[in-house]
Amino acid sequence: MNQTEIMKILPHRDKMLLLDEAEKIDDVAYGKYHVRGDEFFLQGHFPGNPIVPGVILCEIMAQSACVLLKDQMSQGKTPMYVGLDKVRFRAPVKPGDTIKTECKITREKHPFYFATGKVMVEDRLCVSAEFSFAVMGD
Repeated sequence: MNQTEIMKILPHRDKMLLLDEAEKIDDVAYGKYHVRGDEFFLQGHFPGNPIVPGVILCEIMAQSACVLLKDQMSQGKTPMYVGLDKVRFRAPVKPGDTIKTECKITREKHPFYFATGKVMVEDRLCVSAEFSFAVMGD
């Protein structure tokens, strides 16, 4: 899926749509985002040594997980984070890096979904987490 197709699932727009592409293979969501270096979240984080904030990496991971909910998402529905657990930041992500995510839904209890995910740059694990969200609206 390209960004236009992703926007049919996610309500995120402008500077907060943080996926360049995504795909679902079997029950796993894979996402990709290239850090250009001019993103708003790099301004001041940190001067002379820009690093993607951990919360942004978690957001990218969650956005990619929503690809697994394509059938549940419709206009007027919004995925909302409700929890982050066992988050581990293992390596920094910098401008020029291409982030790859891998996420899987581990269980669901409508409207709540529980997932695991990781953020990688090349073969380097940068973030791992368990997280949950609710699909709200309508």
